[in-house]
This record gives sequence, structure tokens and C-alpha cells, in this order.
Amino acid sequence: MSGQLYTTEILRLAASIPHHARLVHAHATAEKRSPVCGSRVTVDVALDAGGRVGEVGLLVRACALGQASSSLLAQNILGRTPDELATARDGLTAWLAGKGEPPDWPGLAVLAAARDYPARHPSIRLAFEAAAAAAADAARAKAA
Repeated sequence: MSGQLYTTEILRLAASIPHHARLVHAHATAEKRSPVCGSRVTVDVALDAGGRVGEVGLLVRACALGQASSSLLAQNILGRTPDELATARDGLTAWLAGKGEPPDWPGLAVLAAARDYPARHPSIRLAFEAAAAAAADAARAKAA
């Protein structure tokens, strides 16, 4: 199982998470935790004047799959809208459950083998769930 699931690419992503430091002046923060394995991801976001993610900071305490997913999120989150993050989160959830293709987010196909391991899905989803929640909270705060 582990040889097939934990590929060199997964381990490389897990070891190289961009934006792996909390933001001092975040507009919003969200933390998600997997009750299955205890993995936890905290995402801070600051939106730019156009309502897109301008800055992000992550604190990742997760298994290699959760770290790899966090890395993929962090590599491509800047410039995304809260709606785009919600769409990616929902698409990732559906894809992991065997419904359709991977969402339109670069690199997620590397996690394809994990689809056969439902107990791993919550950890993989954490970064996307936290980012979508933080961005939505930041947008609401900006609108108020």
C-alpha cells in the first residue's frame, strides 16, 4: 500500500510547502482538523483590492498526503477568488469520492492513488477546506 500511495512526487510536495508561515496581518484565518487522523491545517489569507487572495500563510500539521495537498494549494492560491476556492474544494471532494475528473487545479492528479483510501480523504481536503473558509470569511469582512 505505502509504496503505491506515497510516491516520490507526493513526498517531494510534502517537503516543499510554499507560504509555510502564518501571516501577521491576515484578513481571516480558518483551521480544519481531520477527526480520523488528527491532521490539522491552518490557513491565513489577505485579499487584495480586487477581492482575490493576495497573501497566504499556512501552518500544516498533517500526514504526507495532507502536506502534499497543502503544497499544491499553496503553489496556486495567489490570485484566486473565494468562489474559485470553494469550487476547487467541492471539486476535490467529489473527485476523491469517485465522481468525475480532478478539479481544475494544477497538480491534483498526483493524488489519484489516494482515491482508493477513503480514510485519507479528510487529510487531503483540509487545506482546500480551510482556504475556502478563510477566503469567504475575508470577503464577508471586507464587504461589511
